[in-house]
Amino acid sequence: MASPLSHPIFRRLFAAQVTSLVGTGLTTVALALLAFDLAGGDAGVVLGAMLALKMVIYVALAPVIGALTRRVDRRRLLIALDLARAAIVLGLPFVTEIWQVYALFLAINLCAAGFTPAFQATIPDVLPDSETYTRALAVSRLAYDIENLASPSLAALVLTVVSYDALFVANAATFVVSALLIVACPLPRPSPAKERSFVDRATQGVRVFLATPRLRGLFALYFAVSAGGSMAIVNTVVLVRARLGGGESEVALLMAAVGGGSMLSALTLPRLIDRAGDRTVMLTGGALLTAALVCATAAATLEGLAVAWAVIGFAGTLINTPAGRLITRTSDDESRPAVFTAQFALSHFCWLVAYPLAGWLGRLDETWVAFTALAVLAMLGTAVAARVWPSE
Repeated sequence: MASPLSHPIFRRLFAAQVTSLVGTGLTTVALALLAFDLAGGDAGVVLGAMLALKMVIYVALAPVIGALTRRVDRRRLLIALDLARAAIVLGLPFVTEIWQVYALFLAINLCAAGFTPAFQATIPDVLPDSETYTRALAVSRLAYDIENLASPSLAALVLTVVSYDALFVANAATFVVSALLIVACPLPRPSPAKERSFVDRATQGVRVFLATPRLRGLFALYFAVSAGGSMAIVNTVVLVRARLGGGESEVALLMAAVGGGSMLSALTLPRLIDRAGDRTVMLTGGALLTAALVCATAAATLEGLAVAWAVIGFAGTLINTPAGRLITRTSDDESRPAVFTAQFALSHFCWLVAYPLAGWLGRLDETWVAFTALAVLAMLGTAVAARVWPSE
């Protein structure tokens, strides 16, 4: 696991990623508190609308932003988007109306829709060796999982001494630090892009995705990932408080189980891929997600549900992490940013389907309905992936 971190450029990029992730985690907590101050009991509605807005931006606008920025130097683009996010976040402590929160949140996620695919496309340029790149993907996955576990605790610690406005300032500082780390990275220059029309640039990645069997399989598997993940994200509090009679600490423990399962998967994934290959590992992840949702239907204790949630975290990482390998194998220097942008948009499309499905069905008295529907979605996604992605 140390091999990618021994590379100085990747080490700086990884530090930039971790720094900005921690800051974003702090802002997630602060936004919830800000929404409650502005909307009171309707804060959940505000946050739900913001989450839906984020998904729509990622699905509809990420390819457009990718096409507009394709000819921009990638290093300058990453720095500019980090600094833009820092400036936007600094405006959040001064908002007094709900519409202002929506406007700033829209701007932040427009920047994220440009930053994330460009950042992902940079890593294989820095680490062209397949084995090292695989371990870099696992390390990056660990960064996300650690942030999910650490950021809420860090936010709680900070809030004991300052108001939540300080979390926005801290997030702005992390974006600035991330930009400075990228400034110190002499990134390889991609090959000059071919002359293409704007429509061609905007649709190139999606066309490559849907024309390539392994990427069509990946798209289908994202439905399985979103089915399991949305159930855990949306309905954990309902299951713990209403069905199992637990409290807030039990809700936190169940969410930690998802992160723990994902971390374990990231640590073992390079060895699993070396032995079984991408297709077998990823289809196994889809099957495990289906099984976890089916078994969770009958879970009558917190411990049983925690095991199912840990399996969901473990299986989701079996699919999410190798995705970069498939894209790198499919694309060249010129098309890689477009294909990563397509992956970003299409994966969030699956979440846009699964989130409202989990929320709407989770409101019913019989939670087995939600589990069953999402298990069927996961099963269908896995079956389609096995069909469209041939073993050879």
